[in-house]
Amino acid sequence: MGFDPERHRLVFVGGLHRSGTTLLADLIASHPNASGFADTGVPADEGQHLQDVYPPARAFGGPGRFGLDPAARMTEKHALVSEESRARLLASWEPHWDIERAVLVEKSPPNLIRARFLQALFPGATFVVIARHPIPVSLATARWRGTRQIGPLIEHWVCCHRLLAEDEPHLDRVQVVRYEELVADPEASVRGVWASLGLDAAPPVDARIEPGSNESYFAQWKALKRGLRMRAYLTLVEARYERRVGRFGYSLRRPEQPLEPWPA
Repeated sequence: MGFDPERHRLVFVGGLHRSGTTLLADLIASHPNASGFADTGVPADEGQHLQDVYPPARAFGGPGRFGLDPAARMTEKHALVSEESRARLLASWEPHWDIERAVLVEKSPPNLIRARFLQALFPGATFVVIARHPIPVSLATARWRGTRQIGPLIEHWVCCHRLLAEDEPHLDRVQVVRYEELVADPEASVRGVWASLGLDAAPPVDARIEPGSNESYFAQWKALKRGLRMRAYLTLVEARYERRVGRFGYSLRRPEQPLEPWPA
C-alpha cells in the first residue's frame, strides 16, 4: 500500500535555513497520526536530498544564496510538472514514511519558493512555512558560510519572502508560522497547525526549544556596530532593507519591537 490522496494528506514544510524548519517539521510529525523523515542518512533528513527529480538548494548556491537564482523558483509552469515526476518523488519518499499514518510530512528549505510546483504535482497538499527575523537568520548563515557580508544575506531573506508573498494567492492551503511565536509557545503553535490539518490535539514530544535565541543574535548585531567600519556597513544595510523587511512585520533598526502582522 502506497500514498493514497483519498487517505493521506501531504504537508510540505519550508523556510530559510536557520529559520527553524527542522524544529517545526519534527513537531508536526510528532503527532501519533503523522509521519516525517528520520535517520535517512541525508543532511537534516530533508526530502530534497532523497530525490533526483529537481535540483536541491546547493545547486543554486546553498544557504543564503539559492533564492537569488531565478532557476531555483519552481511553479506549476515548470517543465518538470508531470506524472512521471510525481511518481518518482513518491518512490523516493514513501520508504521513509509510516504510510499507515494519515499526515505525511516532507521538509526542505527551498519549499519556500517551490510550493506552486509541488502543489501542481500533489493537489490538496498543505504548505507550512516558517519565518524568522532576518537578523538571526543572516548572522547564523554568515557564520555557517564563513562570511561577514551580511547585506547579501538580508537581500536573500527579502527575495525569498517576496517570492512567497507572490505565490501565496496561488496556493490552496498555506500557513505561515512565526519562529518567534513557535519558540514562545510551541504547544499552542503546533496545536494550531495540527488543527488546520484535521488532526486532534495530542501532546507534542519534547523538542529542542531555545527561547531567547533571537535575542543573542540581536546582541551580536549591536556588538558588531561597535566597530567603526561595521557600524557604517550595518547602518547602510539597515537603511537599504528596513522598509522591505518591514513589509513582513520585522525591523532591522528596532529588532526587539513587537512583531507586526504577516502580510495578508
